[in-house]
This record gives sequence, structure tokens and C-alpha cells, in this order.
Amino acid sequence: MSDPKDPPGFRRIAHLDMDAFYASVELLRYPQLQGWPVVIGGAQRRADGRLLMQHAGVALQDIPVEGFPRLRDYVGRGVITTANYVARQFGIGSAMGLMKAAAHCPDAILLPVDFDEYRRYSRLFKAEILALTPHMEDRGIDEVYIDLSDLAGCRADGGREWAARLQNNIFTATGLTCSVGVAPNKLIAKMASELQKPHGLSILDASDLETRIWPLPCRKINGIGPKMSEKLARCGVHSIGDLAAQNPIWLMQNFGKSHGLWLHAAAHGRDDRPVQTNSEAISISRETTFDRDLHPVQDKAILTRIFTRLCEQVADDLQRKGYVGKTIGVKIRYDNFKSATRDHTGEHYTADGATIRAMARRCLRRIPLDRRLRLLGVRVASLKRLEQVEQDDAAMRRQALDGWTLPLFDEVNGFGFHAGPSVS
Repeated sequence: MSDPKDPPGFRRIAHLDMDAFYASVELLRYPQLQGWPVVIGGAQRRADGRLLMQHAGVALQDIPVEGFPRLRDYVGRGVITTANYVARQFGIGSAMGLMKAAAHCPDAILLPVDFDEYRRYSRLFKAEILALTPHMEDRGIDEVYIDLSDLAGCRADGGREWAARLQNNIFTATGLTCSVGVAPNKLIAKMASELQKPHGLSILDASDLETRIWPLPCRKINGIGPKMSEKLARCGVHSIGDLAAQNPIWLMQNFGKSHGLWLHAAAHGRDDRPVQTNSEAISISRETTFDRDLHPVQDKAILTRIFTRLCEQVADDLQRKGYVGKTIGVKIRYDNFKSATRDHTGEHYTADGATIRAMARRCLRRIPLDRRLRLLGVRVASLKRLEQVEQDDAAMRRQALDGWTLPLFDEVNGFGFHAGPSVS
């Protein structure tokens, strides 16, 4: 329970982020790779399949380091999903092409993705959080927000004891480390969790804004991407402190009214968003990068098969998770790495593969297909739970039925009558 001395509106929000999550899970499986640069990416298959074939009868932790594939030997178009902190010291990061990364660190160990294992560890660390408090907002496979405000003693130490307990419990249960930032709101808590990675614990108050947050570059604000950061830099705004010093009228004139006001509020550490314990998916998508660039005409048959499979996979994902959507979108990336997206919002919710494919084709017709393609993706958004849509439809049918027999008053002669269908 909250401390009786806590003032009204007292908030302590934690952002917990697992450290190099995928790579750290792999290092639990292969502890002999500790201290080596490790990159996760490329093929999505069981991570130990090929190694076990080559080292039959040898325990995973006993496979010699020399037996692991190296980044220098990779040939293909795959990208890095994540890298451990040793690899990051060589300038390697997420979304970088594997062959490009090989130029930075050819001796890095290359492991394929094993999402089943990552999801299993994700469930384990989140269970440890929920054992202490139900006030958790799931933000993905490796990060969460936690509302600590009502936990005993949180006011006295700013949430430090609870955050440290979470770190210890997660490490005991999984062998994985995490970084935690605690602050008065979600915006500052997320930035705080990045201040002392890995295995960091940062507690910030409003009084720390000027000394700890304002010196950071603008891109550290969640919601300011590379393009916005570049635009701000062209205006002489480089740090969050620079942004906080700007007149809100100037920000609205240059970045739009709503976004300009948000930039001003974010720079001053203002964020009233609650921790959403029942967050819903925003969209569900599937995409694939081709082994070689495909021509829209010459490789039409291959592209058609891939396109159909993506639509079917998205439909399966929707049905398995109990969602339907009404906005269908497609994404392509050309051989020059430029991307294009289009979407279409239909009148009805769907999780049907054929319907998704038909709507996605309409989107594709609006994209210039005059270059070779390296990536294709399909996305369904404007999601609702299937049961919610069914309940809404049932309510509308009841309302229509009620309207059919509702006594109406004829203002001319005062007679009541039952409405029927109009005929024209």
C-alpha cells in the first residue's frame, strides 16, 4: 500500500529493459561465448540445430568456440536482429546488414534467431514482476513499464528498493540482467533506464531534469526519430536542453501545433500517460527480405507466392491471437533501399486470408513497381478483439430490431403506428 505521507498524485513509474535480450539468452545456452562478440540474425531456425549435427553427442556448453559460425563467412542479405555489448563496441548494431557488419568485426560469432526460446524467457521475467505487483504494462518481448506508486516505502527511497528487488528476482529466476529507470512518469523512466546499461539502476526526480536529462541528445526522447532529430539539428537544436529552451510558438510553427506542443512538454519532462495493464496490439504484420532482388515482372510468379504466403501468415496470426482488423497495408523496399507503403481501410473487420490478400493487392496497385524489390511486407491494423466485434454486431442487430417495432408518433393525426420498411 502507499505511504500515508505520500502527496496526492504521487507517481513512481519504472521502465525495465532486459540487457541485450536475445544475445543474453544465447549466452545462457552457450556460456563459452562470454567475452566474444556475438551477433544474432539471419535464418530463423533452431539455434543449435546445425551445431548439434556437427558436434553430435557434445553438450551445448562444451562445443568449442572454434566450431561456431563466424560473421566473415556469411553470404546473404540478412540483417542483425541484435548484438551483445562486446559486438557493439565494434560499431555493430540492430538492423545493420550482416555482410556490412562483417567488415567491422569479421570474427564475431553469428547465431540464428530462436524466437521460441526468447518468448519463453520473456514469460519468465514478466512472471517475476507480476509476482510483486500487477501494475505492469507489457511493451514487447524485452521491456515493460511498472507502476510502483502504491508499493510500501516507495516514497522514502524513490522506488530504489523495489527496483533492485525486481532486478535480483529476475536474475535469480532467469540468469539474465536488466536495467531499470524509475521516475515520476513513463517518458523520463525510459530515458533513465538507458543511463547506466547494462544492469543499471537509475532513480530520477523532477529536480534531476536539468542535470541528467537536458544534456542528452534530442533523439533520446522516445518519439523523436532520426528524421526529426536531423530537422531539429538543422535548426540548431541538438540537446534536450536546447529543445526545452525553445519558444512553444516557434515549435508549433515549425513542427505543427500538436507535435510542437508535445516536443515542448517532453523536453520539460511532462508526461501524464498511465501504465496500461491491459494493453492491446496495435497492428500485426509479416515481412520478408529476399535472398536476391526480385523483378516485379520477371519474378512475378515468385513474388505472387511470397505475397500470398505473407497474407496467409498474417491471417493465421490474427486468428490465433483473437483479433480482426479493417486497415490492410503493404510495404516494399526497392533495391536502392528506399521504401514505400500504402494502406486501405475497409468497411468491415476481417481475419480472412483471402480478404486480406484482395485488399493488399489494391494497395500494391498504388505503388510504383518500376524497380527490383528486396523486401515485401503485409500489415493489418485498426485491430479489435473478435468477441468485441461480435458483441457490437449483436447490439446493432438488437437496435435495428427494436427500431423496426418502435411505436412512432404521427404529428399530423396523433396516431401511433409501427414502423415498417419504406418502399420507393
